[in-house]
Amino acid sequence: MKRIVVLGGGESGIGAAVLAKVKGFDTFLSDFSTLTDQAKQMLGKYEIPFEEGGHTPEKILNADEIIKSPGIPDSVAIVKGAIALGIPVISEIEFAGRYDRAKKICITGSNGKTTTTSLIYYILQNAGLNVGLAGNIGASYALQVATKDYDIYVLELSSFQLDGMFDFKADIAIITNITPDHLDRYDHNMLNYIKAKFRITQNMSEKDCFIFCDDDQVTIGHIKEIVTRAKMFPISQNREVEQGAFTLKNKLTVRYCEEEYSIPTEELSLRGRHNIYNSMAAAITGKIMNITNEVIRRSLATFANIEHRLENVSTIKGVQYINDSKATNVNSSWYALECMDKPVIWIAGGTDKGNDYSELYELAQAKVKALICLGKDNTKLHKSFEGKIKIITDALSAKEAVQKAYELAQDGDVVLLSPCCASFDLFKNYEDRGRQFKEAVKEL
Repeated sequence: MKRIVVLGGGESGIGAAVLAKVKGFDTFLSDFSTLTDQAKQMLGKYEIPFEEGGHTPEKILNADEIIKSPGIPDSVAIVKGAIALGIPVISEIEFAGRYDRAKKICITGSNGKTTTTSLIYYILQNAGLNVGLAGNIGASYALQVATKDYDIYVLELSSFQLDGMFDFKADIAIITNITPDHLDRYDHNMLNYIKAKFRITQNMSEKDCFIFCDDDQVTIGHIKEIVTRAKMFPISQNREVEQGAFTLKNKLTVRYCEEEYSIPTEELSLRGRHNIYNSMAAAITGKIMNITNEVIRRSLATFANIEHRLENVSTIKGVQYINDSKATNVNSSWYALECMDKPVIWIAGGTDKGNDYSELYELAQAKVKALICLGKDNTKLHKSFEGKIKIITDALSAKEAVQKAYELAQDGDVVLLSPCCASFDLFKNYEDRGRQFKEAVKEL
């Protein structure tokens, strides 16, 4: 019997282990940290042996194949040992894709991928289709493949998930944009990161569709080097396209085959230039999926943004509080600041991923009246923005940051949590950071 070892006992790992067990493999799960009670309960239900608090080489390096959770880098000793022995190391997505006959709509990008994924899922649901949501969002893809039966999956895929994908194929692939992010995992080499993102197009045929941002110079600069037979659908706010989507005279226009339809941009529920790109990607996907214009239009007009992405929390004494905790890189925060039309008290900081803050200087000088650095080490933020933002102060908790923002803000200001950084210095993850921020606002 083929032996499958799963490394990592989070959402992804537990799902992969369950699928492996259901498919009849000798399955074992190993987690370097402590497993949650919920994870242990699921493993117990399916009678899957596991270990926690460390990796035992004798129990792992006898695997025929290893499924690695996306958060574990290849530089970890046990992974290096497996690779040295020639044991295939794959992702949960690659494994689950082997057993999934559903149509797969896959979205990646440095920014906008969660919003675009959620919006496409919303459109397909509104059209009454039997659709699942998975990947870097929602329940584990592998667990859903093991326990559900969907006709279509909408999958948000991070570069880490794409790294472990080899034979997996998307029917519709979308790259929202590519900007520097996670470079610490890619030897601080942007090209390595770009190649990881473009893995979403691998194995595509002439029947498949590739949607990309024609205005994103990094994407366009590498698209000619990528061998893909898929039909190409650019989206643009700078030019008219023959097939795809574009904006002109305050209208979002979609062209697919012989059909063309337009939606006034003022009807879109999502605001800001970056969200127009997300809406365009979703709209052209809707047409490829034969969704009616009316369902697409209604969906784009009524979609509610996801938690932790420019989420309006509350307005207190004329000051608006916005939770954009999901903005874990510079480009995400650029989009957030670009949307703001009121003076900003900006809360940023955390675990720096090799950030270059220079692209924020112009916006910061124009829009930010105070910067609250929320992190253990804020040296780089101070150095970057001293002389550009009048007030810079520090906080070691969400509660302290919100209290300082409350004291600094005046009627008509906005307090924006848009950190630019990962959350792991003070929080479990960006969701934890966002929820603590919201709790602190409620306590004001």
